[in-house]
Amino acid sequence: MALFKKSEGGLMDVIRCDEQEYLVWKWRPSGEANSTKKENAIRYGSSLRVKEGELAVFFYQQNDGTLQDFIVGPHDQTIKTANFPVLTGIVGLAFGGSSPFQAEIYFINLSGNVQIKFGIPYFDVFDPRFPDLGVPCAVRGTMTFNITDYKNFIKLNRLINFSLDDFKNQVKDFFIRQSKSVVLSITTETGIPAMQLETKIDLISTYIELKLRQSLSDDFGVNLKRVDIGTIELDKEHPHYQQLKKSTVDQQTKFIDSKTDLELKNLEEMLRIQRKEAELKVEGNNLNVHQLNIQGDVAKTAAKSLGDLGGETGGINTAGMISGMMLGGAVGSGMSGMLGNMMQGLNQNQQIPPPPPITQYYIALEGQQSGPFTLSQLQQMIQTGTLTKLHHVWKPGMPEWIIASDEQEISKLFTLLPPPPPK
Repeated sequence: MALFKKSEGGLMDVIRCDEQEYLVWKWRPSGEANSTKKENAIRYGSSLRVKEGELAVFFYQQNDGTLQDFIVGPHDQTIKTANFPVLTGIVGLAFGGSSPFQAEIYFINLSGNVQIKFGIPYFDVFDPRFPDLGVPCAVRGTMTFNITDYKNFIKLNRLINFSLDDFKNQVKDFFIRQSKSVVLSITTETGIPAMQLETKIDLISTYIELKLRQSLSDDFGVNLKRVDIGTIELDKEHPHYQQLKKSTVDQQTKFIDSKTDLELKNLEEMLRIQRKEAELKVEGNNLNVHQLNIQGDVAKTAAKSLGDLGGETGGINTAGMISGMMLGGAVGSGMSGMLGNMMQGLNQNQQIPPPPPITQYYIALEGQQSGPFTLSQLQQMIQTGTLTKLHHVWKPGMPEWIIASDEQEISKLFTLLPPPPPK
């Protein structure tokens, strides 16, 4: 019976993790609650099984510090291969592959996602156009993280007696504090009006994710996989909300009125140009008819002169005939030349080059294409909060849609926001 009794280094172990839900799990051969020297005595040649999506970490306490071997699954071999470069140097040939070695073994879940629900109680947010009107705002949602850089995670966290609940609470507190700061600054940095925060949930979720991903990696060694805001709630009964709503509605009304006036002016100008072109075309046709009429009158004058060939004596008035013919020819030729010059000048006037093209942009609003809009219209949309730096824009000639802050012409408009109104 003593042959099967486990002793320090007595039997070969099968080292594996059978836990279903975990982030960090310490392997203990006989289920001891505390780490002991006996527990950490591992027989060289024991079997190690690491499933896909798992990591096994071997910690060796040496005089010069802690050394580590990392085994990424899938792996199912005995512990005596080149996969353990540190262990190979520790065990050496002196043990002959039979004596145990001291190591703490942890399994880390690389494929699992940890989801945390969070809620940020009411705090004041401010519209950049009305910095004195703080509106209470609450945010609720979930954040999801996993482990991708396991060496950084191990460096930043103590694995001994690791508690997932404690770790989640630490991450949650940090995330809530940082998310609140991001939401406070998002109206200024992106131009999103405070009144529209409730309608920009997806945009703000992405913004928070990008802002906090590096911080969570640096402080906790985890990868922020996604942020899903479920609710952004403004206190609509607060007097600042009511005042801000009224001011926003007034600005939106002014924008709609100015946009309508601009469209009407553009339509009137287009009709005026078309009417002028039609008039010039008619005048050109009338001048051709008038030229023919004048030439007919000249011909009539010449004919009359020929009728007056007889003088008082009844003879042919040769001098009058010649004079009439010369006069008719001269007048006809002169008038024809004059009219020809007039027509040529008219044609030259019709060849005035067209005015320079007006730059117009399309914008993506709530997943829908809208536009085109001129730069002056976009300026008004920025002032009312309809267009922010994070909206996508496009104009003819651009290969793809880009965010407004990356388009040079539009980015300048965000610097032209009016100062807050006088108190």
